[in-house]
Amino acid sequence: MSPPSATSLALLRLLADGGWHSGVELAQQLGLSRAAVWKQVQGLSRWGVAVHTQRAHGYRLSPALDLLDSRRLRLALTGIVAPDELEVFDSLPSTNAHLIARIGAGRGTGVCLAEHQSAGRGRRGRAWHSPFGRNLYLSVAQAYEAGPAALAGLSLAIGAALAQLLTALGIAGVGLKWPNDLLCGGRKLGGILIELQGDTQGPCWAVAGIGLNVNMDVDDGPSIDQPWTSLLRLAGGSWDRTALAAQVVSSVRQVMSAFPGDGLAPWLDAYAQFDLLAGCPVDVDWAGEHICGVARGIDASGALLVDCAGERRALWGGEVTVRAAHGSAV
Repeated sequence: MSPPSATSLALLRLLADGGWHSGVELAQQLGLSRAAVWKQVQGLSRWGVAVHTQRAHGYRLSPALDLLDSRRLRLALTGIVAPDELEVFDSLPSTNAHLIARIGAGRGTGVCLAEHQSAGRGRRGRAWHSPFGRNLYLSVAQAYEAGPAALAGLSLAIGAALAQLLTALGIAGVGLKWPNDLLCGGRKLGGILIELQGDTQGPCWAVAGIGLNVNMDVDDGPSIDQPWTSLLRLAGGSWDRTALAAQVVSSVRQVMSAFPGDGLAPWLDAYAQFDLLAGCPVDVDWAGEHICGVARGIDASGALLVDCAGERRALWGGEVTVRAAHGSAV
């Protein structure tokens, strides 16, 4: 999918307030004909944006879009992210891909956010649904002297930190599904994707991508093929995405900065608190093997522990499904 055009983005910003805007008004502000405005409105559906139309009133978004405020974000992250490290985009193919390219260009550590991803992806290359201006799509890049092996468990530490943050913000029932999913009520709320660059013996770079469903409602997510939820649906009201983005970036940056010295150890108790798999019968597809057993938490390296056929296995990757007989599958 190609990114939105400059005209489409300008139209979105005019409609972001949630009020009615006539075709005449929009045509004048955009320098287009009314027919061209109509064509642009039709094209917005490709970016996950539903525009309501009424002959007597014109066009409106419902609900309004709470767009990221770069100035407020920079102010909130003063002392945490240097001004030249922070980038906010209307649309990117992928925030992780942007930071990986930034590293390749020698521009170093960075944080980037986007209102929309045209090729957002999750673990194992799965597409990440990224409607414009509804959720958080952000990535944080950090340099490390050691090789990638020293970063085992980094995604679990970040997951535990985000679960703590959301709980502190009043979201009850947040949990973690190993290795990288945030869930609430058996529905997906967010995910973490770690991508590594560099030599096996170090130095290396880690790029942590965070996708968090924030103000997404039913009309925004009809194409998602798994149960999902959002902070809006859980809390019953929309969220200030800029303020939340600052808190998420701060938490992730703190974990990534401390990880070389602290590792996963400080996060093991927090992870156990939010672990949705512990004690559940699970099926795991790992390294070409199908393993059936009972999840027993994680070890000090972040491996999933599974009791299977009288032995305890430590698994460092794989696709985990909770058997439905235990309750709702996650």
